[in-house]
Amino acid sequence: MSPAPTRRRIVAALIAAALAATAAGAAASSATAAAGAVTNGGFESGLSGWSVSGTTSASTVASGGSAGSNRLNHYLAASGSVTTYQAVTLTGTGWWTFSAKVRSGGGLGTSRLQVTGCGTTEYRTVPDTTNGNGWVRLAVSFNATSTTCYVSLYTSGSAGAWAHMDEATLSTGKVSRAIRGADLSSVLKNEAFGGRYYTSSGAQIDPFKAFGNAGANVARFKVWVNPADGYNTASKVVTAAKRAQAYGMKIMVDFHYSDTWADPGKQYVPSAWAGQTVAQMTSSLATHTTSTLTALKNAGVTVDYVQVGNEINPGMLWPYGQSYDVDTTDGVAGAQWNNLAGFLTAGSNAAKAVFPSTKVVLHLTDIGSGVSGLTWWLDAMTARSVPYDIIGLSYYGYWHGGLGNLQTVISGVSSTYNKDVIVVETAYPFTLSDDTPAATNVIDTSAELVSGYPASAAGQAAWVRAVQDVVAGAPGGRGLGVIYWEPAWTAVAGAGWDPADSTSGNEWENQAMFDFNSRQLDASFATFAKDSSD
Repeated sequence: MSPAPTRRRIVAALIAAALAATAAGAAASSATAAAGAVTNGGFESGLSGWSVSGTTSASTVASGGSAGSNRLNHYLAASGSVTTYQAVTLTGTGWWTFSAKVRSGGGLGTSRLQVTGCGTTEYRTVPDTTNGNGWVRLAVSFNATSTTCYVSLYTSGSAGAWAHMDEATLSTGKVSRAIRGADLSSVLKNEAFGGRYYTSSGAQIDPFKAFGNAGANVARFKVWVNPADGYNTASKVVTAAKRAQAYGMKIMVDFHYSDTWADPGKQYVPSAWAGQTVAQMTSSLATHTTSTLTALKNAGVTVDYVQVGNEINPGMLWPYGQSYDVDTTDGVAGAQWNNLAGFLTAGSNAAKAVFPSTKVVLHLTDIGSGVSGLTWWLDAMTARSVPYDIIGLSYYGYWHGGLGNLQTVISGVSSTYNKDVIVVETAYPFTLSDDTPAATNVIDTSAELVSGYPASAAGQAAWVRAVQDVVAGAPGGRGLGVIYWEPAWTAVAGAGWDPADSTSGNEWENQAMFDFNSRQLDASFATFAKDSSD
């Protein structure tokens, strides 16, 4: 991402008292599912196999399922709550996963997909999908110590709150938020210009420690070749990565192959490579990759993930590696595609030569048009045998479609190319106010927000957790996790977005995880916490 102008877990926090009060009746009035299965998980037989507690009239079966004809429908005509649940018998103890297609509305945390009994307290928050984004599959994993459980959908709220559920299943194994990361690229520059960080109670804290203590397990750092401000260079990344690794975070290095921001609107050749032939530029790219990673290795830093390029849908090193079929430099159709494949292959091979076990990431964005918006590019690179391990995605809900679309893209590209997927960038505002009025915030009006997620500390935290859950619950199980973009980039004079302009401001500080007094937002930090299933 470039700033330049151009819940809490699907909740198994089961209102144990409510279910306990009805459990005895449930055994007599509802069919117990076959061992390890959910009875009538698609609601094609109405509510058969399910029981209801609370405002029983609020639970019905309606047409319009995610797959079949019907779905479960919760609708509260007045303030209250309703639980639709089923007793299930597992075939054994250990890790299990309750999964369902869901959508909901009525406010943060209104509805929850739940599991209780069988010795578990696992839970996740169902994300709000009222902005027309369809169904998402969510999954709650639990480590059963006994074999009788209750699975349910719970909705509580004011009049108008609603939720739908369909395709409920139960299976062995677990899903997890394996990667819970933070891009901390701007910390060193912020600190150099006087930026400081504090806990919510006002005690000064090292930001790397703050994220590591919260549970963040990956730190991402961008690398520029020769930036005007001297930051995000190889030497600066070594310093930052050592600090992050000291607090338990793995390292992802994000090569922009530019002196400034590389993104869909600009992929500029570094000044040091200007005038080189494509062959010379390919060699320079490999040398830059090798030298940066070698410096990290010599400093005792292990690099677990390497991005060769940043948001490279349009290619890189324009115009030589631009992603268009018609070449604009020598008139040979497809030459730019071949150049791009050569650049990526050189970067990938260089990374593996220094760190053989590192995972190479190809980072794409603009997923709003769905899977087909990415396959044209990935097909071209696959046809040219570009070596890589993981597909990285930028996903900003205010630009890239709803959570359902994100999940569809993850499942689609992972199955098509047999690759794992990481959301390497996401963010959300905790306020619409501006701490640097000279640089208008990228997101600054309520009309730009995702429906159901207010610009508040709670809204930001709920968004992060929703994205994490949607990635983890993606069919196919190839969604590895999420990295939050620049949660420590607060507004500090002199540390603006433009490396060539010290007066440039920050257009993203309202999406940091520190408030305008540089105090950490505890709810957002809590999204990095490890679940027992992670």
